Amino acid sequence: MGRRSRVLKAAGLTLAGVLVLGIATAGWAYWHLNQNIKIVDINSALGDDRPAKAVSTPTASASASASPLPSSALNILVLGSDSRSGKQNAKLGGGSSSGARSDTAMVVHIDEGRTKATVVSIPRDTLVTRPSCPTSSGGTTSVAYNAMFNSAYSVGGPVCAVKTVESMTDVRMDHYIEIDFSGFADLVDALGGVTVTTDEDIDDDKSHLHLTAGEHHLDGTKALALARTRHGIGDGSDLGRIGLQQKLVKALLEQISSTDLLADPTKLYQVANAVTGSLTTDTGLDSLGELMTFGQSLKGLSSADVKTVMMPVVTAPSDPNRVVANEPEASALWESLK
Repeated sequence: MGRRSRVLKAAGLTLAGVLVLGIATAGWAYWHLNQNIKIVDINSALGDDRPAKAVSTPTASASASASPLPSSALNILVLGSDSRSGKQNAKLGGGSSSGARSDTAMVVHIDEGRTKATVVSIPRDTLVTRPSCPTSSGGTTSVAYNAMFNSAYSVGGPVCAVKTVESMTDVRMDHYIEIDFSGFADLVDALGGVTVTTDEDIDDDKSHLHLTAGEHHLDGTKALALARTRHGIGDGSDLGRIGLQQKLVKALLEQISSTDLLADPTKLYQVANAVTGSLTTDTGLDSLGELMTFGQSLKGLSSADVKTVMMPVVTAPSDPNRVVANEPEASALWESLK
């Protein structure tokens, strides 16, 4: 065999080895990202005792063999699960209590065609009638009147959170997404930070956040502190925090849309790892493939097409530190999402 033939053979073997390694690495990465996602079976737990599903209009395919991306309207309950224990949490500006809480709750309504969306924040301090919820042990929780909204997650996890939202809105939640806040910080860092404009100075020792009014580029730690802060703004209530969280959601969408992840495989993997590592979903979004299809179906949705509002509330007659739904405005809002 001549020298040229040996060189070409060696090059071919090297290339084949690189391709095999690349395929194996990609396969491992896909498996790892899939394994990251935590799953909860909302449908099986709640059964048929739920609001009716919205009737969607079938989408015609341009090609008989092509599978069109889904375009029907959706309502998704998105919860921010906030761990409050451990040294790492303390560094991220968390509180001192143990366990996890759902201080952030948003109903995300995506219009038919998926080019517009409305994000409705539900204040955690809203007093609601918490329905009886199934438990993982096979029992049920008791109905609770004038209970704080975020107690549903505390007593019955995602299943009770979904049932409580459906009970108070009469709107079917098509999907459930829970985002762990520490994972959220990793996501912001993987994206290179987010840019947020604050309308007033923020001086909150509890969340470790100190910002002057104006534009700021925040890393994951500071973005998480912004999502948590409430003592350093306004009257210190949860309503002020909701406004900051909504700013943060739009800033995150803008950062994602402006980052060319496909041009940087390393960053793409870092972002995908941060996203999947912080997610708990229902069984309809429980794989990387389903999440990718869902994401692709939103390609026509920009941050400018996302409207953020808060459920209309008024001070609760029984407690000045709590709120209740302001009717009939609240019901009219939920009706518009059906």
